[in-house]
Amino acid sequence: MEKIFFELFIFIIGASIGSFLNVLIDRLPKEENINGRSHCDYCGKKLNWYDMFPVFSYFILKGRSRCCNKKLSWQYPLIEFITGVIFVVVIKDSPYVESLTRTVLMLSILSCFIVIFVSDLKYHLISDYILLALFIFSILLKFVTPLSGIHALTIDILSGLIVALPIWLIYFVSKERAMGLGDVYLAAIMGFLLGWQAGFLALYIAFVTGAIFGLIIIIFKKKKLKSKIAFGPFLVIGTVVMLFWGEKIMEIIKRVYGF
Repeated sequence: MEKIFFELFIFIIGASIGSFLNVLIDRLPKEENINGRSHCDYCGKKLNWYDMFPVFSYFILKGRSRCCNKKLSWQYPLIEFITGVIFVVVIKDSPYVESLTRTVLMLSILSCFIVIFVSDLKYHLISDYILLALFIFSILLKFVTPLSGIHALTIDILSGLIVALPIWLIYFVSKERAMGLGDVYLAAIMGFLLGWQAGFLALYIAFVTGAIFGLIIIIFKKKKLKSKIAFGPFLVIGTVVMLFWGEKIMEIIKRVYGF
């Protein structure tokens, strides 16, 4: 019973963080102040505290704004719920839970990934502020990780530059039509965080998932090959997959190819 209550407590904390992530998702791309009180997306009226309970408020209000009865986006409860679940899963099963500091930093990194994923998908923009936060959390995680040091940090920086190179080339050759500068920075952080080997595998996963998604929307939504598709979400998917299952994937590759 104590375990259930503890996990529920962690879920509530995660969902509350998710509520703040929703603020970042919608305000950072618009360069709005993130310190102000939450307000209605339609009429601008400030929300009451009892209308801001993570997940539950959406269903209590039947998915509509109390002040103007406009339909609310599913983004809000969905992000809150997903963030709550991620917090529970990381704290319950992740190897990062061995250290409180590492756990907090990993949850901070995953929170940044959520913001990047949704904001790039929604606005085709990755905020420099969230990229900076992600980089800082990644550096701090490196410092509290065993075998860290100046030599290891130098290798991580070089890994970031190497992994970002293919994305930068696409960005440069396409003149920002295929990739944005935010994708280049995100790929660099990805390489820094994962190392060059896992970083390139994460890139491969990103390109494969991106290609599959692109084909699906072309087939079902009748979009053209030249239609712009946000690539940041797929970089996030590749990074998260390698963060949590990278060692197993690398072992399988070594067995198959005899490395």
